[in-house]
Amino acid sequence: MDYRSSFALLGSLVLLKFLGEKALRAWKRYSSGLPFPPGPPPQIFVGNYREIPTEHPWLTYTDWGNRYGDLVHASALGQHIVIVNSLKRASELFEKRSHIYSDRPVVAMIELLGWEFNIGFLPYGERWRRQRRMFQQHFRRDASQKYRPIQIQKVHSMLEAFLTSSQEFREHIKTLAAGIIMSTVYGYEIQPTNDRFVTLSEESVKKVAESFFPGAQLVNTFPILRHLPGWLPGCGFQQFAAESRDLVEEMKSAPFEFVKQHILEDVVAKSVVGELLSASEARGRSDDKMIAEVAAVAYAAGADTTVSALATFVLAMALHPDIQKRAQNEIDSIVGTQRLPESGDRPSMPFVEAVYREVKRWRPVLPLGVAHATSEDDIYEGYFIPKGTTIYGEEAAVTRFTS
Repeated sequence: MDYRSSFALLGSLVLLKFLGEKALRAWKRYSSGLPFPPGPPPQIFVGNYREIPTEHPWLTYTDWGNRYGDLVHASALGQHIVIVNSLKRASELFEKRSHIYSDRPVVAMIELLGWEFNIGFLPYGERWRRQRRMFQQHFRRDASQKYRPIQIQKVHSMLEAFLTSSQEFREHIKTLAAGIIMSTVYGYEIQPTNDRFVTLSEESVKKVAESFFPGAQLVNTFPILRHLPGWLPGCGFQQFAAESRDLVEEMKSAPFEFVKQHILEDVVAKSVVGELLSASEARGRSDDKMIAEVAAVAYAAGADTTVSALATFVLAMALHPDIQKRAQNEIDSIVGTQRLPESGDRPSMPFVEAVYREVKRWRPVLPLGVAHATSEDDIYEGYFIPKGTTIYGEEAAVTRFTS
C-alpha cells in the first residue's frame, strides 16, 4: 500500500472517529436537554479549533472569562474544554465534586514524549495513589523542614554570587533551585555551570511544555496519528518525541544510578532517593522504577517553578523600589544587620510575607493550574459537561484544592 492509500485510509478512520464521537456527544447533550456553558461561538465541524491558543493560553482564557463568565466552554474538533475562572467555581467543582473532576485528560504527546509517569499527568488510580504516598512521605510541610539547612546553605551561596555578578541573577537563581533539589533528592552537589543532570531536566521540561496545550500538536487532537512513521508529511512530531524520550529516560536513570552506586560504595549522603530505597529494601520489595520516577518528577516540578517565582520577585523589586525599601526596613528591624533572615523570622515579618504572596498572585508559575478531566457526564448549574472534558482552572483556586 503506497503512502497515498495510507493517507486515504487514515483520513477515513479519523473522519469516522470524529463524526462518531461528535454524534455521541450531540445525542447525550440532546437527551439531557441542557446547553454547554457559554463560550465563543463554534464553527461547524471544527468548533473553536482555530481560536484555541498554543502560546500564553491563559491570556485568551482570561479574556473569554471576562466576556462569557466564570465558566467558559470551547471545543476543538470534538474535544470539549471548560475554563474555570473563579475561586467559587473551582471550589464547587474540584473540591465538592472531586469524584468527577479529579481525572486527567489523555494527551497523546505526553506518552510519546516519555512523560506518562509524571504524577501530574497520571489518571486517577492505584499508580497515582502510590506515587502520591511517596511524595507525601518526604515533601509534606512538616517533613520538608528537615531540608532547611540545605536551603539556607544554598541561599547563602547564591547571595555571594549576586555580589560578584548581579547581572547574571537568573543563572544564579537556576543554580540555587537545582542545587537545593538535587542535594535533597539525590544527595548530589551540582556543578556551578553546565551540569549534565541539570541540563537534562531543563531540556526535558522544555519539550513537554511546548507540546501539552490543545492545538500544540495535531496528534493531541487525532491520537491515531501516533501510529504513522515520522517520515510522512505532517508527522515531524515523531522525531521530536523520540528525542524527548531519550532525554527523559536519561533524566530518570542517570541521577538515580548515581545514588545506587554511592550506596554500593558505602558513600553516605542523605537523600530522598536513599531513604526510599532503604524503606523499599526493608519491605522486601523492589520499587526502583517508581522511586526513579518520583525523584525525576520532584526535580522537574520544583526547579523550573522555583526559578520562575524568584525571577519574578527580582523583577518586582526592580519595578517597585519603594516596596523593596519597605521590605528591607522590616527585615533590618527584626534581624538587625549582623545576620541573615531565617525561617523562624517569617511570622514576625508580615510585610515581607505580603510581598511573597503578591509575587505568586501577580505572576503565577502555573496560570492554568494542571489540567483536569471529567470522569463521567455532569450537570452543573443547568449546564451539561460531558465525560472526558478537559478542565482548566484559575491557578490560585485550583492549586488550593488539588495540590
